[in-house]
Amino acid sequence: MISKPQILFDDEPTGNLDSRTGAGIMSLLQEINRESRQTIIMVTHSPEAAKCSGRIITVSDGMIE
Repeated sequence: MISKPQILFDDEPTGNLDSRTGAGIMSLLQEINRESRQTIIMVTHSPEAAKCSGRIITVSDGMIE
């Protein structure tokens, strides 16, 4: 974040967190996206985390759906 990357990649940013902390992380990522116009690509298995995004791309059996 310090070097202001063009894209911020997040791999399971809420994995292994309790629901309250996970919600806080997602809120922070949404704030970063909104205020800094930061592109964020997130990989997640969490439907709750996915709902926080502006676009969802699903991969099933190695194919983009």
